[in-house]
Amino acid sequence: MKPNIVVIMTDQHRADFSKIAGFPLDTTPFLDGMAAEGTYFPRAYTSYPACVPARTSLLTGRFPVAHRVTQNSNAAHAYYSRDLLDVLRAAGYQLLFSGKPHMHPEPADFDAYAGPYFHTGGPHERAGDAAFDEWLERLDHGVAHEPTPFPLERQLPHRIVTDTLEQVGSRTDDKPVFLWVSLPEPHNPYQVPEPYFSLFDEAEIPAPATGAEVARARGGHWQWLQALIEEKRPGYEAEWRRYRANYCGMLRLIDDQAKRLVENVDAELPGETIYVFVSDHGDYVGEYGLQRKGAGMPECLMRIPMFFSGSTMIAEQVRPELVSIVDVFPTLCELVGEALPPGVQGRSLAPLLAGDGVATGEFDSLYAERGYGGLTYGADERPPLHFPYDGPTFDELNTVTQSGRTKMLRFRDYKLLVHSTDQGELFDLSVDPHETKNLFEDRSLTAVRDQMIWLLLQWTLRLQDDLPEGAYTPKAADRNWAGIEASPTTTPGR
Repeated sequence: MKPNIVVIMTDQHRADFSKIAGFPLDTTPFLDGMAAEGTYFPRAYTSYPACVPARTSLLTGRFPVAHRVTQNSNAAHAYYSRDLLDVLRAAGYQLLFSGKPHMHPEPADFDAYAGPYFHTGGPHERAGDAAFDEWLERLDHGVAHEPTPFPLERQLPHRIVTDTLEQVGSRTDDKPVFLWVSLPEPHNPYQVPEPYFSLFDEAEIPAPATGAEVARARGGHWQWLQALIEEKRPGYEAEWRRYRANYCGMLRLIDDQAKRLVENVDAELPGETIYVFVSDHGDYVGEYGLQRKGAGMPECLMRIPMFFSGSTMIAEQVRPELVSIVDVFPTLCELVGEALPPGVQGRSLAPLLAGDGVATGEFDSLYAERGYGGLTYGADERPPLHFPYDGPTFDELNTVTQSGRTKMLRFRDYKLLVHSTDQGELFDLSVDPHETKNLFEDRSLTAVRDQMIWLLLQWTLRLQDDLPEGAYTPKAADRNWAGIEASPTTTPGR
């Protein structure tokens, strides 16, 4: 029998806000324990720092440049041959979903579907759900300065896990199960009930490493977003302690619900179960004087928590490779013995999960992107948006912050950003993890910069889409490992 698969996905979850990642506070002890018992990827990245493009990458194994979803508003236009659900359905899996969708599949694509849940509510299945959701709506995606006046059972993660366990408990056949549990937090609004509200003392919360002056100095989208938030929520930067304390409390609440989920699923489902934990992207959590996401591709938005656990096919280890959310689909295909559909661009991580070495330069570099196209709006422009400029309500993902395009390349300790504004940025993350010093014009790093531009060009060629299928059959690399190597004419910086 094929193994069961449980994908637990959070939303806007910063990778470095857990003890296993070096955070001083113990926000996710259970999940950290799962990661330690499986294969943990501390250098995992999203394909795009927004919900729908990233989730579409997970489901299709394709980067946004290929699946064509570059906004949260166009999930239905995803372009692919067969996605993860198609493959698992054909392999005999029962498909169960609970939580936040933000994806192209419809409820009818699953055998059981509980939702949709979004950030301010979900189905009103139990007493008190509607009143809590109305309260969430009134928060207007802000920071709560008092404990949530509703019990734990009204919280969205608790409701979603309850729905999930009801689905698992009502199964009537012995098919292997694919279970996708999609939690809409720790995304804003930032709120938690007791005991989570007081669990992390504001006085003990680490301060952001950078302030609003960095966003203003970087100009462009950064400066525009910082000015918008200050206009919409005057004095917001001063509430960073409560913002961060709530965020940490939300993570512990999620952790407790993940424990409840896993313990019950292990008791209920027969056979072996593969657990995948992943988020779609991160959150500033006060970094750069910003909230949520929206501007740029800093590490706090691009890095994501990701681990595989629970199966004998998965070794207990920490892997140093640069990996992507795009790699989840092809990895699961190999673990369950299914071939990759045409057009899949991600790489199978199955040999890495087994503890094997990697002989090629395949995982030395990594690609990601952002932007829906067109010319890039400047910091002083105020075009029409899908929300009014008046009043406190705003959406950080909008016509301005998502305009233009950026290509990102990670290579060893370095990060390259190439913008459609004819600008480039180069950062040495080993000494500048918050990306405050642009080294693009630094003559001592000319060789590194040129090498990374070469690698980015190779990635661009690699991701040139081979769909739709035609009379010719593309030659496929084993496990999609194309073996992109550094330029032979330059020497790596590190």
